[in-house]
Amino acid sequence: MKHILCAIDLTHLESEGKLLQTAADLAKFYGASLSVVTVVPDYGMSIVGSYFKEGTMKSAVETANTQLHDFVKKTLPEQDHVQHIVEVGTAYEMILDAIKRSNADLVVMGAHKPNLMDKLQGPNSARVSRYAPCSVLVVRPV
Repeated sequence: MKHILCAIDLTHLESEGKLLQTAADLAKFYGASLSVVTVVPDYGMSIVGSYFKEGTMKSAVETANTQLHDFVKKTLPEQDHVQHIVEVGTAYEMILDAIKRSNADLVVMGAHKPNLMDKLQGPNSARVSRYAPCSVLVVRPV
């Protein structure tokens, strides 16, 4: 195992610490590099984007990048090098894309309590597990 990718949901930071620590422990055990990815949802339909002022998405990505760096630094203060990736789009599609681009051998991601939409269309962790070209470890919150 050479590279581990950890998918972080910035809207659930209270449960993501355990997830990131698990990924870091696995990276240390295997002597693998570690990347973290988070996904900022896009507007969906282009007409929706027209209701937001110009630069809103750029600002959201910059904020997500800062939050991701701060979270990793707080959670893994001793970790030397972690690659930070911020994607824009649909969560499972962007995580799958990050897996391919980073040549990840393992993806570590969380599973949150499913809501009605998750039960109808499937949560991101199920979709990533189904389509990922590598192993996926789904870490349940405590």
